[in-house]
Amino acid sequence: MEALVGGLEAPWAVDFAPDGRIFITERPGRVRIVREGRLETAPWASLPVAHVSEAGLLGLALSPSFAQDRFVYVAYTYRTPTGQLQNRLVRLRDDPTTGKGVEEEVLLDGVLGSNNHDGGRVKFGPDGKLYWTMGEAERPPLSQDLTSLNGKILRLNPDGSVPDDNPFPGSYVFSYGHRNPQGIAWQPGTRRLYETEHGPSGGSLGCCQDEVNFVEPRRNYGWPTIKGDQTQEGMVTPILHSGLTNTWAPSGAAFVTQGPWAGSFLFVGLRGQALFRLTLDPDNPRKVVAFEPLFERRFGRLRDVVEGPDGAIYILTSNRDGRGSPIADDDRLLRVSVK
Repeated sequence: MEALVGGLEAPWAVDFAPDGRIFITERPGRVRIVREGRLETAPWASLPVAHVSEAGLLGLALSPSFAQDRFVYVAYTYRTPTGQLQNRLVRLRDDPTTGKGVEEEVLLDGVLGSNNHDGGRVKFGPDGKLYWTMGEAERPPLSQDLTSLNGKILRLNPDGSVPDDNPFPGSYVFSYGHRNPQGIAWQPGTRRLYETEHGPSGGSLGCCQDEVNFVEPRRNYGWPTIKGDQTQEGMVTPILHSGLTNTWAPSGAAFVTQGPWAGSFLFVGLRGQALFRLTLDPDNPRKVVAFEPLFERRFGRLRDVVEGPDGAIYILTSNRDGRGSPIADDDRLLRVSVK
């Protein structure tokens, strides 16, 4: 494990451009660039976010055709003139002359926001569609309300329109019954979608029970009706959860495609402060064969994990987010070479 760069502020998501640049979002509203191992001082773009508690600039995804269209997709929380928090998904263009982000185009807007539980992960699936995880904005009943986009995994065309083959006609909703979905990744070969999600944090709804889910279209993942191992007809239980007393606070997730960990599902933990590695049964999408935490408590809170084009694993720390204990060079982009 090596620290590739330091000096980031509450980074949230990372993605790679085909020209070697690394794009990183910082929750206060900046998109930063790492080029040839160096963090550039000037941001690639600055966005008008509401940086409060867990809200701000969140997910990031580069277009699969970035070399041609130069599109960068980001999600963020902002405050309306009346003071309400809302979430929007926008598309920026990388200007080849200036190397900066320009022409913000709003693709989806007006999704209810909150200080916490804004979801925020943005990724392209193997089907070429754009997926956006959306939390229930601290209003649990919205997760079961199909007229609301909160507490859902959303699926869009790259231009922001609703795909014709979405499971609910005319709706962005792909799956529902989620509390605060944080990480999504597709299993190589099978194209199965897996997701990490925060469980309840106490009070009348209980504690802990952070989840890993196998996500299928149109399915209901139960929040707030069921949690952990609880069952109810028409609702889906997680393939793995953290138990009644343990909290992962899971965030970004990725599948490994090469090397000794090929086929593994990785996700990072904020409260858990670890990289978690999960092995799945190749014949049963809901069966976990092995599960282990790695690098526990070594680097603090971890926010995102991706497999880089070089086959290494890249991890963002999140110790300057107001909840961690930062050291001098936090926050950092870490690189793990698995041999």
